[in-house]
Amino acid sequence: MACRAGCCCTGIGTLNEDNARFLMLALLIIIYLLCGAAVFSALEHPKEKLAKERWAQRIEQFIHKYNLSKDELKNFLRNYEEANVAGIRVDATRPRWDFAGAFYFVGTVVSTIGFGMTTPVTIAGKIFLIFYGLIGCSATILFFNLFLERVITVIAFVLKFCHERRERSKAGSAQNCRRPFTDSRGRRTDSLAGWKPSVYCVMLILGVAAIMVSCCASAMYSAAEGWDYLDALYFCFVAFSTIGFGDMVSNQRELYKAQAAYRVGNFLFILTGVCCIYSLFNVISIVIKQVLNWLLRRLETPCCCPGRGNHHPRRNVVVPGHMRTRRANSIETDAVNDSEADGRRMSGEMISMKDFLAANKVNLAIMQKQLSEMANGHPRQLGNSSRHNEFSGGVGALGIMNNRLAETSVDR
Repeated sequence: MACRAGCCCTGIGTLNEDNARFLMLALLIIIYLLCGAAVFSALEHPKEKLAKERWAQRIEQFIHKYNLSKDELKNFLRNYEEANVAGIRVDATRPRWDFAGAFYFVGTVVSTIGFGMTTPVTIAGKIFLIFYGLIGCSATILFFNLFLERVITVIAFVLKFCHERRERSKAGSAQNCRRPFTDSRGRRTDSLAGWKPSVYCVMLILGVAAIMVSCCASAMYSAAEGWDYLDALYFCFVAFSTIGFGDMVSNQRELYKAQAAYRVGNFLFILTGVCCIYSLFNVISIVIKQVLNWLLRRLETPCCCPGRGNHHPRRNVVVPGHMRTRRANSIETDAVNDSEADGRRMSGEMISMKDFLAANKVNLAIMQKQLSEMANGHPRQLGNSSRHNEFSGGVGALGIMNNRLAETSVDR
């Protein structure tokens, strides 16, 4: 593809950075799906064929033993499948639609786990589920984002405290211990707003927390449900990640030892596990985005045409620190520009906590104002975009939306 204005250079540089990242991620996901399909097909397909052969042999033996026809037996099995969908099992199970069972069901709905062992069968129930899930899932996603905000805030405090202790131990004198810390640019870093936790440290802490919750929950499920420990660990990941296959579901028997305590523990473990895994997924997505930025840098082809050497870098482009130019900083945008410039590098640092907390506190107000301006036909002017851009550093779904609102307001 030829560059505009007669430039003959080709490469990824002719494509918008966001679009290039999106296309590369889509391609990598497709490759990831193909590899996953190949692995699971190789692992599970032989077992499936063997199970089908055994089932056919059992059907034939049953027909000859009780002198039944195939059609009669198939009709009986279809009736059992219908009963199975309604929640009827061979072994005694607890009622699916008493208040406790219905509460378990709505919990799997709003958390988007959706085990599938209980589903509404009436028309009224299906219609109510549509509206109930629309509001419930939205509220739960908001809860997960607010949980992520508080988790990262706590982790930032802990990492900052450890950083200060480490720096004080290196100081070696009481006078140095009382001096405020400064970074390479001479700015004070003795406040939370100036300390940027490493995204890799946050990912490690969240990963350890998720593993600990999963291991403790697996021990409880293994003892209460009679599952193997690895099966219980598999169930924890499927449930906590909201995949929810439904092949293994907890708290379905009619009676348990210490039943009240087990049900409370089941609820708390699922709630805590889903929050931890959701937070971990968000942080891993930041790391994946950094990897994509690195790949885009590797694929970047510098333009060698005369007269195009001093072109302005595209928005969101990743450039080395010594090549990055800085604009005149104002009091209002100094912290924002520093955060965005540092965040675009492959340094592993997250946004500053000041920008992060400001973004999550006012994101709904910004969205409302943006929608109001668009509805009234009065888009934000470029002169006022600096104030808006200080809220573009959020984490998670709401942060992504804030970032896009900020970028589109500047583009307009």
